[in-house]
Amino acid sequence: MKEKITVKFKRLPHNVDIPGYATAGAAGMDLTAAISKPIVFKPFERKLIPIGIIIELPQGYEAQIRPRSGLAIKHGMTLINCVGTIDEDYRGEVCVPMVNLSQSSYTMHSGDRIAQMIISPVQKAELIEVEALTETVRASGGFGSTGQ
Repeated sequence: MKEKITVKFKRLPHNVDIPGYATAGAAGMDLTAAISKPIVFKPFERKLIPIGIIIELPQGYEAQIRPRSGLAIKHGMTLINCVGTIDEDYRGEVCVPMVNLSQSSYTMHSGDRIAQMIISPVQKAELIEVEALTETVRASGGFGSTGQ
């Protein structure tokens, strides 16, 4: 088992639930909506939902904010940016950009589990400009070039 890292957090006054793992095998911590009253999402409407915490990530780590599959398949609610990244130097409130992709309105309540947060190490890269790159069989084929 990998060693756990420590992530410091500050609870804001409107916070209703601390992020946590639902099961021992869960990869992501559930994030809950920290809202003062229910929010109605009309079809295809998007809104930024506060979580009510500020986090301090260790150097060399990021937090990935991902959709919850059950919310997406049952209600069409997902993240606008699919996977969001929180950088180690960000000190603002964690918020989740949500969108309703269904044909029906969806009502979100305070404390609803709306996303999950995964803490991951970051590998920095150095880009080196060159005149030519190694050739491959695939070459520039993309978007469906290897089949459906």
